[in-house]
Amino acid sequence: MRSLAVLVALLSLLLAGCGLFPDKPEEPEANWSAAKLYTEARDAMSEGIYDRAIKLFEKLESRYPYGRYAQQAQLEVAYAYYKNYEPASSISACDRFIRLHPNHPNVDYAYYLKGLVNFNDDLGIFGNLSNQDQSERDPKAAREAFTTFRELVNKFPESKYAVDSAKRMAYLLNTLASHEVHVARYYLKRGAYVAAANRAQETLRTYPDAPANEEALFVMIKAYDGMGMNDLRDDANRVMRKNFPKSKYFSNANEGEAWWKFW
Repeated sequence: MRSLAVLVALLSLLLAGCGLFPDKPEEPEANWSAAKLYTEARDAMSEGIYDRAIKLFEKLESRYPYGRYAQQAQLEVAYAYYKNYEPASSISACDRFIRLHPNHPNVDYAYYLKGLVNFNDDLGIFGNLSNQDQSERDPKAAREAFTTFRELVNKFPESKYAVDSAKRMAYLLNTLASHEVHVARYYLKRGAYVAAANRAQETLRTYPDAPANEEALFVMIKAYDGMGMNDLRDDANRVMRKNFPKSKYFSNANEGEAWWKFW
């Protein structure tokens, strides 16, 4: 009984001691209106404090899920994530906005931002540091960027983002073609002539207007020559001479040898 009494006394002291600690102070934005939250979030964005902007935009949508401020917060938080180096969260926010508001006046911007995030993510900080050839990287982000820009241009041809998106698409087309040629060249150097020829041929089919097709044809010629398929080699040679009559590959040949033998 004495032990029980001591235990009760200790519990009483602990419970009483809880009152000695002050309550957790209420966050200053706890009672802010939707307009106030939006304004403060925009100010944080202007000052480059993107983590705070994200926090305020998310509070705004959570407390006031309906109305124009919530919709705008859903769109602008995607940009805040992008600037805060959180590409996956930015893309997710763009997709969510497109799904929830397909007819919103600014939905074209959601497409553009999503494409831009993937476009820039295709390089990334390590690519910048190492000066890595873009064609040597995983083309997943480039493909997704191209697909998104194409959706924007097709769905919103009058959008103010359409012209820039089309220019980025043209750049990405050659990047993707260059990647395929890079893989074909890898196979060629290792004597995998069938794989090299097939990859180069697929590049020509998929990206018919890409500048990288000059090297794709060169790889095909080398691959067919390596396999002893002279007719196919000569056909590829004729196509290359017709489309790239001043190709750098022609000028690098050793005197007295077939021009494709130099490499």
